[in-house]
Amino acid sequence: MALQKAIADDNVNELYSLIERDENLLDHGSKGPFPNTPLHDAADKGKTKVAMEIATLKPSFARKLNRGGHSPMHLALQNKHYHTARALMTLNPKLIQVRGRDGITPLHFVARETGDNQQENVELLKLLAEFLSACKSSIEDLTNQCETAVHVAVRKGNTEAFKVLFEWLKQVHLIEVLDWKDQDGDTVLHIAKSKRQPEV
Repeated sequence: MALQKAIADDNVNELYSLIERDENLLDHGSKGPFPNTPLHDAADKGKTKVAMEIATLKPSFARKLNRGGHSPMHLALQNKHYHTARALMTLNPKLIQVRGRDGITPLHFVARETGDNQQENVELLKLLAEFLSACKSSIEDLTNQCETAVHVAVRKGNTEAFKVLFEWLKQVHLIEVLDWKDQDGDTVLHIAKSKRQPEV
């Protein structure tokens, strides 16, 4: 299919050529409650240029969840296309708050992830800090288990992410988030104790 090739090649000119021939091109297959839109495909493959064009032309696609419960930004993060996730964030910082499967937002996702190597770890921590800076209210978003990003980081044993979150909470005077309880009534400190994480 021509659109798939334009996405795979990250070819914006070809995308527009196709749209000139069929102005409804991006809408084909994008209807229904849980569509896999062309933006999902572009983000999934890390094709940032085409993803940004589609997100500009069809902003609503950026918030849609596919059948797997993932937004385009979730897919970019899952496949380690951090550049694409960052680009989508610059287009609309509120995308950091889109709740996907299990109520996980992109902020929760980055707070729990650790990289396969030191370079990837650094990249994830930078992205976490950028997400917090771009969308302050995202720290208050809860998963379906009533967990904040701080709960998620501590539960996953992601000490470096916890440090970034903790320092940021101090800077913005939101330290009370540490006292919030998840659905089991556990605060971040309760979880840290049960996981034997003295650094928390």
